[in-house]
Amino acid sequence: MSKPTVSIPVNDLNTLLASMSPELQPGVYVYASVPFDTDMSALAPVATFREREGLTLILEESEALKAGIEPMFRAAWITLTVHSDLQAVGLTAAFATALGKANVSCNVVAAAYHDHVFVPIESAGTAMAALLQLQRDGL
Repeated sequence: MSKPTVSIPVNDLNTLLASMSPELQPGVYVYASVPFDTDMSALAPVATFREREGLTLILEESEALKAGIEPMFRAAWITLTVHSDLQAVGLTAAFATALGKANVSCNVVAAAYHDHVFVPIESAGTAMAALLQLQRDGL
């Protein structure tokens, strides 16, 4: 695996909002939960999270269905392409508020370089419009 290009993380909220550049990823993604002892060797989840109840997976819908994994939530995946500082304050609140005002629920995964927002698949267009408006207008 190659090392990612090094960029400087952005901490200032106004700069984060102005440069967040949301990008809708192709495909349909699902949230699912499997027992801890599930054989994951044939799966390539986007993300996993260990909870008391089981292992939460976020993966492509086709992959989940092929593996016989029952989806709990069908989602569109939007990446905020700005390199957000993991200690930045207010970005999640700002975009969650914008999406809430647009009546779009969101599930957020903060990774090392970017924030990833999973919204109901049928709300992808509305979510992108709300995020682009937030980028244009700021707070």
